[in-house]
Amino acid sequence: MADKKSGNGPLVRTGADRLEEAASTELAGARIGLVTCPTGVNARFEPTIDRCAALRDARLTALFACEHGIRGERQAGVLFGDEIDPRTGVPVFSLYGETRKPTEAMLAHVDAVLFDIQDIGVRFFTYLTTLVYVMEACAQAGKTMVVLDRPNPFGGFGVEGGKLVPGYESMVGVAAIPFRTGMTIGEFARYMNDRIGKPCDLKVVELQGWRRAMEFADTGLPWIPTSPNTPTLDTCRVYPGTCMFEGTNVSEGRGTTRPFETVGAPWLDGERLAREMNGLGLPGVHFMPAYFTPTFSKHQGELCSGVQLYVTDKRSFRSVETGLKLLHRVIDLSGDRFEWLPPFKEGRKPFIDYLTGSDRVRLMAGDADGVERLLADWERDVESWSREREAYLLYD
Repeated sequence: MADKKSGNGPLVRTGADRLEEAASTELAGARIGLVTCPTGVNARFEPTIDRCAALRDARLTALFACEHGIRGERQAGVLFGDEIDPRTGVPVFSLYGETRKPTEAMLAHVDAVLFDIQDIGVRFFTYLTTLVYVMEACAQAGKTMVVLDRPNPFGGFGVEGGKLVPGYESMVGVAAIPFRTGMTIGEFARYMNDRIGKPCDLKVVELQGWRRAMEFADTGLPWIPTSPNTPTLDTCRVYPGTCMFEGTNVSEGRGTTRPFETVGAPWLDGERLAREMNGLGLPGVHFMPAYFTPTFSKHQGELCSGVQLYVTDKRSFRSVETGLKLLHRVIDLSGDRFEWLPPFKEGRKPFIDYLTGSDRVRLMAGDADGVERLLADWERDVESWSREREAYLLYD
């Protein structure tokens, strides 16, 4: 493992650490808008909002807030409107309310839009969708789009899960990509710019010192929680698989101190579930029986029994395969108590279909042979994706 810090600071410099360089070249004299959240900080923990407000070569004239809000003040799924940032006095335009894409009126305030958000390289993390929507809006309005790149926290090689099937696009799935992309957010932007109807004037402020084999702990950078329910790197590591439980009536651990690492329901036998899951011999993970009472979300105030996932070998652990096989066992042990959540609106598909990018998990996860067929098909998707993304990678 690389040393976390060199003599002069972190091994890796993010796009946010190189903001002043970008402002003096690509953004000189520009009115800028910034899409960000609490993860938008540099290596010295200085918010990108504050640093943009203090720029000498460019002027911050607008902020854009996606899910959870500009300062991380809102829970998942909470919609909100436009407001004024009390610290800078700059207008904040909501991209998680009546509109998910910047309007022409919003973009009239800016010449260029910066995007500085730490993602986790997972398709159904809504920040990726917001990025694409902003790119599309910038293309239509003739504005420059600047992505301040950040590391994929689990390196640049891990790709997992099936591709989204056309027709299943949503806020939790913007394109035909797999569950885990194995790309930085800047690389993803480059890939998507060739696939939106009209490309935008895209610039990526690249990372310095990052290599694809690096995990986040190797970079020396501060980890800021990416959302209220993905507080730690441990959470984010299991999230690509256990997030599938969001589409069910089984708790994914929201309302506990270990969201997504803990899965359960009032009717489950956690001792048996742990025993059966450990009996599968899945690589890099151990299941411990767990009891918890969510303080909010599913089964609020009810005692739940289930399992907590412990990753014992991060290199061999496969989050999506683990999550799918856990889902299969939970379905089997739940009997008629298990349910897929219904569509949020009439005429829409069940949420699990949008999460997983097709109806196949919903139709096949209850059958052991169906699970194996899914995993085999997903491996083929991974192989094709690995070739497809190659031209857009920026780092070795």
